[in-house]
Amino acid sequence: MRFSAEPKIILRDPVHFLAFGFGSGLSPKAPGTMGTLVALPFVFLLLHMSLWAYLCSVLMLSTLGIYICGESARRLNSHDHPGIVWDEFAGMAITMIAVTPSWLNLLMGFILFRCFDIFKPWPIREVDHRLSGGLGIMLDDMLAGMASCFLLHGLIRFV
Repeated sequence: MRFSAEPKIILRDPVHFLAFGFGSGLSPKAPGTMGTLVALPFVFLLLHMSLWAYLCSVLMLSTLGIYICGESARRLNSHDHPGIVWDEFAGMAITMIAVTPSWLNLLMGFILFRCFDIFKPWPIREVDHRLSGGLGIMLDDMLAGMASCFLLHGLIRFV
């Protein structure tokens, strides 16, 4: 059975609801950016945990995301539906690993992550084009998060 991306279906089905970032992926413009914006308060709260607990949370978000995104895409009969934004949640959380919680750091992380996610430099672009399913949906954003994390730490240290 195939599901459309109609809001009433997305908001009622737990898999779609999570994959679509609690409905933020239904935004008609820039659903990835909207999903990342909705992720910010969650990430900010997680930043107040110990590093060990934060890393476990990131692992859980990412692992769960492989299933959630893959299953939602399968049900929608789509390789990577633009409304699926759980990968942005995980990517933003990866961006902020071991970063001191502050709104300025969160803003810098947001900008860096969105740039890497939108422009997809190599190898992020290769992963996005070559892998399918939940892993393919998640991995390009996870790599964008890693690159953003690296640059964010450099900015914080040297600026």
